[in-house]
Amino acid sequence: MNQNGDNPMRGRKLPELKPGMYRKIGMGVAAAIVLIFLGSSSFYTVQEQERAAILTFGKYTNETSAGLHFKWPYPIQQVITVPAELTQRIHIGYRQEKDGSVAVEDEAMMITGDENIVSADAVVQWKISNIRDYLYNIDDPDKFLRNSASSSIRAVIGSEKLDYAITDGKTVIQDKVRVLLVDLQKKYNTGIQIIDIKFQDIEPPSGQVEEAFREVTNAREEKNTKINNAKKYENDIIPKARGEAQALLEKAEGEKKSRILNAQGDVAQFNAIFAEYSNNKSVTESRLILETLETIMPNAKIFITNSNSDTVNYLPLNELMRSASDNSPAPSAAAPPASAAPQGGDAQ
Repeated sequence: MNQNGDNPMRGRKLPELKPGMYRKIGMGVAAAIVLIFLGSSSFYTVQEQERAAILTFGKYTNETSAGLHFKWPYPIQQVITVPAELTQRIHIGYRQEKDGSVAVEDEAMMITGDENIVSADAVVQWKISNIRDYLYNIDDPDKFLRNSASSSIRAVIGSEKLDYAITDGKTVIQDKVRVLLVDLQKKYNTGIQIIDIKFQDIEPPSGQVEEAFREVTNAREEKNTKINNAKKYENDIIPKARGEAQALLEKAEGEKKSRILNAQGDVAQFNAIFAEYSNNKSVTESRLILETLETIMPNAKIFITNSNSDTVNYLPLNELMRSASDNSPAPSAAAPPASAAPQGGDAQ
């Protein structure tokens, strides 16, 4: 625009294009759009926890793992990605929300084998093991898995008693439910792998029933505690008693052997004395009498006399023994000669 306010382009005509140029420009723009579309639809990315199923004209033909991949543009090939490498969870009997867990009574309430009502909450961990079966054999995988898990739980708890289900049978019930749930997935070829199932709670409905069963549970725990204490006391007392009994047995065995040896010694001594007695009965008899008198009357004085004659023949043994101990010459006592010693007389 100049100083007078006139537009210098005014009055000029646009250059005229040759015939067919607009058509070529349109075709070029269309071709560019097609190329951009084909390029954007021919490459796809699979995330770390995903796997992709490749459908060629709607039919499953291949699958790919994480990374950047090429495919034929739509509608020749189509890609469906699923979180096959991710362990997923479903909740039975409750739902996990931001504010906390919300109970779902229709799923949680079930009847036991003894016709009691129990509330069971569980978590099922699973992942996709076969993409083709997962996509084509079941219409709604989440719904199928929830229904199959709920039916498995009801089947197992329906065959157990309430008392067993809420106390000692929780682990056993978990294992049985897992086996049933795995069999259902195999039977229908769902492509779902059951990793684990864990019960959060198995308990009676809230109210008076829950309070009554809580008292029963507390009483059972107290019973188990007392049983454990009794077993501990038993394990402490019995080994001690066995040790004391063994000590008494060994002591008795030692005393037995001692008495046997003493008795054998006495028998040997008796046999030796009897052999001497058999050789010379009168001398052995007199010696035994003297030894016995010396034992029962250690301080008594011993006199040996011969009562066969009127003359008392006296043998001063005490003086002889005393003089022998003092190393002094023997006293000259009126002792009879050796030939006059008493033979076979009475010894008093």
